Amino acid sequence: MDTRLLQLLVCPVTKGPLDYDREKGELISRSARLAYPVRDGIPIMLESEARAVSPEEIERMPPRAQQVA
Repeated sequence: MDTRLLQLLVCPVTKGPLDYDREKGELISRSARLAYPVRDGIPIMLESEARAVSPEEIERMPPRAQQVA
């Protein structure tokens, strides 16, 4: 996933930031607790296509990297 694209994308539900899970090929919204699939390099940003993320999964995620302006 291109880091520039990741910086531009936001969760369509909360408008919050997303984290990329390379292993699962998903963009994760911690605030909405949703994981959006990335298929063939294309993020599918539809709530109907997202899967629910458990609070335990969120806790296991590494801390979000600080963005430098």
